Amino acid sequence: MPPKKKTKVDPPQVSSDEGNSDHSKKKSADKPKRERKKSVKATTVHATENEKTPKILQNKTSTEFHNQDFNNVSKTVNGKNWNLKIASWNVDGLRAWIKKGGLEYLQHEDPDILCLQEIKCSKSKLPPEVEVPGFHIFWNPSEADGYAGLGLYTKVKPKSIKYGIGMPDFDKEGRLMIAEYEKFYLVNVYVPNAGRKLVTLDKRLQWNPKFQELIQDLDSKKPVIICGDMNVAHQEIDIANPKSNKRNAGFTQEERDGFSELLKSVNLTDGFRHKNPDVKGAYTFWTYMANARKKNIGWRLDYCLLSEKLSSNFCDCCHRHEVYGSDHCPVVSFLHI
Repeated sequence: MPPKKKTKVDPPQVSSDEGNSDHSKKKSADKPKRERKKSVKATTVHATENEKTPKILQNKTSTEFHNQDFNNVSKTVNGKNWNLKIASWNVDGLRAWIKKGGLEYLQHEDPDILCLQEIKCSKSKLPPEVEVPGFHIFWNPSEADGYAGLGLYTKVKPKSIKYGIGMPDFDKEGRLMIAEYEKFYLVNVYVPNAGRKLVTLDKRLQWNPKFQELIQDLDSKKPVIICGDMNVAHQEIDIANPKSNKRNAGFTQEERDGFSELLKSVNLTDGFRHKNPDVKGAYTFWTYMANARKKNIGWRLDYCLLSEKLSSNFCDCCHRHEVYGSDHCPVVSFLHI
């Protein structure tokens, strides 16, 4: 067969939030029958024997855990070994995540804290498998089932847990959890998306100052660690196709400026970029469409942000891009606390 033509693929305008799962389904449903058959066939085409990449499906969901190294030997600037591992993952549906090996990831990664975003599951519909020995577990679901929501697995029980940002329109969607530990606050967050055609950009911009005010208040008391889906690719290096996405949700100048203002106002460090300032192609989200993940046409939307007070405690931050089960991959941070 002749080689396939290379095509430039832009992620959808809805990057990871409102309506994203429905977006990919709608795209498929809108195609003529002939095109839909071709799409199904494409998901079963393997790489050729001459390619160095492993044979994978277009939308791979299972993880080959035995082929991965979850060890990390990083140290602080003062030469201290890490003793705290924090993982964060937008799972795009908790129940589907479990079926795709999510709890196996928890076993292999063995983090001290795991922050989950977009669980899309009410407390009444949580499957029994979510109860994992050795972890204290907290949930902040959306009032609307099948939408947004957060989860937290933690080996050490927090001194306190608070939910919400203090704005009813956001709090009913399950977008924020604050876990207070002895030496720091952990903020698990799922930032609102600007929406397809930027229909909710104004809503997103209402969130920014309130979130910034909250983090400033927490940081005045003790250091803050923020983990989650920030729904913005901060710089051009954080997105595969910056030029064609400047007016798409997640890469508008307004969203990027808001993120810059957050970092500056609270003096926060972007853990991954601090450790990897010039690394390109480092993404955490890929649309399900057009084989984007295999081609690594993605966005960096998920972060670990640290108070300046923790700069000497920071060891490393990495992306588990070979861990599947969602349209996002886990982000893992290592600290000495």
